[in-house]
Amino acid sequence: MKKYRNIIFLVLVVLSILLFANPSSPVFLNQGGGKNKKKPTVVVDAGHGGFDPGKIGVNKALEKDINLKIAKKLERILKKNKYKVIMTRTNDTGLYEPTDRNKKSVDLRKRVAIINDNDIFLAVSIHQNSFTQQSSKGAQVFYHASSEGGKILAEIIQEQIKASINDGNHRVAKSNESYYMLKKTKCPLVIVECGFLSNPSEAELLLKDDYQEQMAEAIYQGIDQYTNKVDR
Repeated sequence: MKKYRNIIFLVLVVLSILLFANPSSPVFLNQGGGKNKKKPTVVVDAGHGGFDPGKIGVNKALEKDINLKIAKKLERILKKNKYKVIMTRTNDTGLYEPTDRNKKSVDLRKRVAIINDNDIFLAVSIHQNSFTQQSSKGAQVFYHASSEGGKILAEIIQEQIKASINDGNHRVAKSNESYYMLKKTKCPLVIVECGFLSNPSEAELLLKDDYQEQMAEAIYQGIDQYTNKVDR
């Protein structure tokens, strides 16, 4: 009898270690056990805004404007599917005061605070890319190297975008340790670079309403697939 009690005790110890060793890491189910649970709260961050235009396309399109349009479309789709959504901005303004000396720094800190000061399940930051070679194209999703949840979320969204857009994109989700928001947020956060404004054809596509809608839908599908995998 004592032998069985010892075995049970050891099993409980092992389970406790597995459960509490890294409480910030999400636990994933094999059978999609989160499907019937209440949808969580997510943050949708439209990058740049106000004085900061972000990248400027070869067609003079401003990244901040495209970011906001895709973010609003994503917000609408998420809400339609019972998610609670917090937007970091809903118009062409930054998160700073006119008197702030370092507006960019203040802006980023406030975006992070919105995420960290609320009960947020995950966050998605919408951006556009640019490169010196105009041939570079394709959406890519970034996550922090130390975030298990961020990595899984990024990989799922990356594959959803590739399947939806179907433009021959061979890019994969990529880790990054330098982006401020990736480093400072507590919940899984990914940065979705929806395309290259330095590529003439992609820059034009990113201005099209139906293409933005397709991108937002693909990002939503990735979020929902991730949500349904997580034991919340």
